[in-house]
Amino acid sequence: MGIRRYRYRHLDVFTDRRFGGNQLAVFPDANGLSTDTMQLMAREMNFAESTFVLPAETEGTDVRMRIFTPATEMPMAGHPVIGSTFALAREGRIPKDRPEWIYELNVGPLPVQLEWQDEELAFAWMTQRSPQFGEPEDPAAVAAAIGLSEQEIRSTGLPVQCVSCGVPFVMVPLSSRAAVDAAAPDARILNDLAKRSGRDHFSLYLFTTDRNGSDDGAHVYTRMFGPGLGIYEDPATGSASGALGAYLVRHQVLSREAARTILNLQGRKLGRPSWIHISIDSNNGTFTRVRVGGAAVFVAEGTFDV
Repeated sequence: MGIRRYRYRHLDVFTDRRFGGNQLAVFPDANGLSTDTMQLMAREMNFAESTFVLPAETEGTDVRMRIFTPATEMPMAGHPVIGSTFALAREGRIPKDRPEWIYELNVGPLPVQLEWQDEELAFAWMTQRSPQFGEPEDPAAVAAAIGLSEQEIRSTGLPVQCVSCGVPFVMVPLSSRAAVDAAAPDARILNDLAKRSGRDHFSLYLFTTDRNGSDDGAHVYTRMFGPGLGIYEDPATGSASGALGAYLVRHQVLSREAARTILNLQGRKLGRPSWIHISIDSNNGTFTRVRVGGAAVFVAEGTFDV
């Protein structure tokens, strides 16, 4: 069997300018690739995630899409969904002015709402699953894992808690942006915590609502560490952002009204600032809609020979 060539597009996601946000490789025509080959290609690309677009398999969806980190396949993820939407719009696969596009992911159908400007895609909102909340985690163990004092967590008055809108992340509240920036997680300790919890991975989403005098407009400032996913630190994590928004509502950090327009700044410590929009709708303690949105920009394109 001869060599086959597959095109990919490289986008920066959750940003409006190149060389910021989170890098993504999108393979828009992945027919004929095996699971093992997709994983090898994602490992070779070595971005936080790569996506592989296939024909739809389920009625009511537009395309089947699979998402891989360098180490594993994901059930869903935020920046791959947003970035792939911009890539497919650029390819002409998504008709201009279409209001919605539906992916079939490993978690099932996932709708994306589209906002157009001058016949160009300007913004995309993905709707995530309703949040599931785990029991509180031991703040002392998590503090030790990230190299910070336990007081940096306890002073917030908030719990360390696993929340999932499709992918589980442990929310870690911290007292300040300086504390978030000072974190230096130990992958070995995180792997041990994953084993003790019975999870495949123990991915941390560190956050603070402290603005520290900043006028950048961000309501939350975050970092994500997921060595068990093959991502030591991620510049932008949409799947964790929806879970964080739900956490902020559940623990009354934000009002229902304020939670509809949350701006999350992630990736600054890595030199890749990412701006993730979060919108949470709830009623009497019930979450009715969790959305994460943003923009993406085209950077480059190329081909893989496999």
